[in-house]
Formats: sequence, structure tokens, C-alpha cells
Amino acid sequence: MNVLLVNGSPHANGCTYTALAEVAKVLNAEGIDTQIFQIGTKPLAGCIACRTCSTIRRCVFSDCVNDFLDLAKDADGFIFGSPVHYATASGAITSFMDRVFFADLLTGKQSFYLKPAAAIVSARRGGTTGTTATFDQLNKYFTISEMPVISSRYWKVHGTTPEDVKKDLEGLQTMRVLARNMAWFLKCKEAGIKADVPFPEREETILY
Repeated sequence: MNVLLVNGSPHANGCTYTALAEVAKVLNAEGIDTQIFQIGTKPLAGCIACRTCSTIRRCVFSDCVNDFLDLAKDADGFIFGSPVHYATASGAITSFMDRVFFADLLTGKQSFYLKPAAAIVSARRGGTTGTTATFDQLNKYFTISEMPVISSRYWKVHGTTPEDVKKDLEGLQTMRVLARNMAWFLKCKEAGIKADVPFPEREETILY
């Protein structure tokens, strides 16, 4: 089993990465492979609703979105991390997730169907307004894609630097609890598949 962790920060080794690394460490200890996917600092266009992905079976823009989609189909779970920018998720991860989930939907690949997902948030301070808005924003991608949402006791770490995050003992514990909950769910899903528990019956989508 493997989990893809997405760093939505422009800083490859910053606060968001530090939180994701804590999650990855515990997942590895639980016997689950991990990969941290860095969105990077190159310009990342938002979705232009051209629907070209439905015919070419990938996003029309050749960038990290297609790289991620190539990995997503073989992943068993996902954790998306974002810093708080102006009380919401980063612009980069917003554009990234809009295109990732829309392209996957229109191509019919179902890379995310019934795969567990979680969101984590990194903020400079402990205030809740921006962190809750960011957390809510990220989770909506999961619930519209039939993905079980894995929870922890909270959802964020705080600090201006990675060193600050390492001092946030409550935040780091939140990351570890999340990792163990993710590992438990993945093992239960695997056991269910081995026991021939059928996937839910699917209905044809009704759109108005």
C-alpha cells in the first residue's frame, strides 16, 4: 500500500513539508509506502473548462497536474497539505486540485473512487478563521469524489519556520494521529477486499 502526500506550498522543505514528513514517518512505521509530491514554484494555470481532457485523457496543460494523475491511479490514499494564504488555501494548490479532480472526472479514470483522503493545514499563527476555511475548501474535493475522509484530532500545525513547527507538539501529534487513522483504514479496506466484501452498488449519475 502507498499514500501520496501533496505539498501545496512553494517551499519544498518548509512548514507544510515538515507536517507532511511527520505523517509519512508514521505511515512508514505502519508498513505503508509514501511519496511526497511537491507542486513546485512554476506557474500553474487554473482549469479553463475546455474539456479537452475528455478526449486526450489528460489535462491540456503539460505540467505537474499530469505528472500527479499518472501517480494517482496506483496510489491507495492521499493527503493534501496547504499553507494558509490570505485566509484560504494557496493559489497553487487550488488550481492544482481543480484541474486534477476535473480531469480525472472527465476522463473516467476514477483514480480517487473510494480511496481515503485527508487535508492538513499550515498556518503562521494559531487563529482558526483561515485554517478552517482552508480545511473546508480542501475537503470538498474529497466528498464530491466519493472518497472516505480520514480525520484526526485537529487539522493544522502552526509556525513561521520548520523549526517552529517542530516545537508545535500538539500539531505534530495531530499529524501522527492522522497517519495512524489512515493506516488503520487502509488495512481495513484491504481486509474487506480480501474477504470479498463488494464495493457499493453504483447508480447512473443524475445531473440537472
